[in-house]
Amino acid sequence: MSEKQGEAGINWGELRLEFLPQRALWVPKPRLLLIADVHLAKAEHLQSHGIALPSDGDAENIGRIETLVEQHQPDELVILGDLIHHPRSVSSLLSQQITALMERLDCNISWIEGNHDRGSRLGPLQGAASQSRQGLWLSHEPETPPAGLLNVCGHLHPVSILRQSSDRLRLPCFSFVETIPRLVLPAFGRLTGGQPAERTSKQWVVADGTVLALPKSLRLGEHPAPWRQRSRSA
Repeated sequence: MSEKQGEAGINWGELRLEFLPQRALWVPKPRLLLIADVHLAKAEHLQSHGIALPSDGDAENIGRIETLVEQHQPDELVILGDLIHHPRSVSSLLSQQITALMERLDCNISWIEGNHDRGSRLGPLQGAASQSRQGLWLSHEPETPPAGLLNVCGHLHPVSILRQSSDRLRLPCFSFVETIPRLVLPAFGRLTGGQPAERTSKQWVVADGTVLALPKSLRLGEHPAPWRQRSRSA
């Protein structure tokens, strides 16, 4: 593994993995675009439990997906799980919006099944099991990859906690642990929380439309590995 100075991303074998400020991962060769944890219909799920939230977040997230695909023209878009937040909150309108989106996008779309969308369908999309792509092992939750492959996953919603004097700031981040090896993507959806990234990981924070490598000197405290703490309902 190596990283290029001044660029947000890493090299894995012959692959270049670029970290995008839209909280997505771009692999120029083989033109692969990856996102994780969109959590569509989360507002509706929370509304059903008496929490008042606006319902326009899904349209924004769908629009962001479409813009990303238009910008990068991938051969394949892979969603690394938790495309939806709860099957019972998926409306016929949302299914229609996803169907229309797939008709507009000029690429293959794959959906790795997450813990929130087990056994679900959304329009023509159906969740699938973890799988490999040219040196990458794609999963929703962290998994031990087959030998020689890099596990790229979501689920953990990693954030970096920055400190300066008495100030502290939580920012979504890309988290890379070379010894496993594993790369965890930040949550793509807007209405998502976050957990501190693994303390031993290299971290790149997303802020102000850019992605920046985070020096350890700016991190706040020491945190245990989040996949040992985080519940499966994350």
